[in-house]
Amino acid sequence: MGAKQTEKKVHPMNATTASILVVAIILVIAVIVVVMIVGRRRRREASRAKASEIRQSAQDDAFAAREGEAKAARAAADAKQAEVDAERLRREATTRDEEATAARERANEQLNKADRIDPDVPSRGSEAIRAGEGERTSGTADPKTEPAPPPVVNDGPGVQRPLA
Repeated sequence: MGAKQTEKKVHPMNATTASILVVAIILVIAVIVVVMIVGRRRRREASRAKASEIRQSAQDDAFAAREGEAKAARAAADAKQAEVDAERLRREATTRDEEATAARERANEQLNKADRIDPDVPSRGSEAIRAGEGERTSGTADPKTEPAPPPVVNDGPGVQRPLA
């Protein structure tokens, strides 16, 4: 019989060994499932914490933006008030300048009147006064065309009187 047959020997498993093997496989699968569930919960909690941080940062940024807008509005209001104040001061300066000019003119008129009625002040004649040559002016006399005016004393801004 020349050919040998090879036979595989299968070791029969007893029922206890098979039961232990099945229970071990089930336990390993259960441990893997539990580890996956716990890992998923941890990732979700980490995601929730990260989302909460992002929301808090967004709220802080929104608050800072509102605060910046309020500061900008206050600065714009301050600038507008400054413009109003500047316009008021310009008008006040114009009014005061006009009042000062009018006061200067009144003072010159009074001095001219005093000069006309004062017998000690030399007069140039009625024609010169009517032509405006005898009136006090803020300009200076041209030495080529007009004789020099008599010496005067300054009694203040725009107020002059003849030197006596």
